[in-house]
Amino acid sequence: MTHLHTPVTAATGGQPIHSMLAQFPTVCFTLTLLTDVVYWRTSYLMWHEFSSWLLLAGLVSGALALVAGVIDFLFGSAVRAPKATWPHAVGGAVVLALAFLNSLAHARDGWIAVVPWGLILSVATIIAMVVNNWLGRALVFHYSVGVRRHD
Repeated sequence: MTHLHTPVTAATGGQPIHSMLAQFPTVCFTLTLLTDVVYWRTSYLMWHEFSSWLLLAGLVSGALALVAGVIDFLFGSAVRAPKATWPHAVGGAVVLALAFLNSLAHARDGWIAVVPWGLILSVATIIAMVVNNWLGRALVFHYSVGVRRHD
């Protein structure tokens, strides 16, 4: 296992902005699946609205995290060096694309906005997000990307 110190470009107070912002879409997209399931089981329109707003919040915060990640990716050659970097970068775009498609599905009215495509896209987004987050954690723990060592 190779341990490198790989600083990132987009950071504040020594902390990578990308990893700070990436937590928000993770929570929003996870809660979207939860509110979709509740809507599917209850047909109460409020849950559909919650899903739509959670998708919007996740997409906005995910876009901000993506911008910070792209800055690190483009301006930090050491960030691009680990083999998990490219799949993580592509995975982030896939997650946002799935969430965007899900947002379009949720823009329809009532039941057909969630069942079945909203639920399917919510599950697909979560699966892609979990895999992508695992790749991102590998960058931190195996390659120390964004980690400042105090030697």
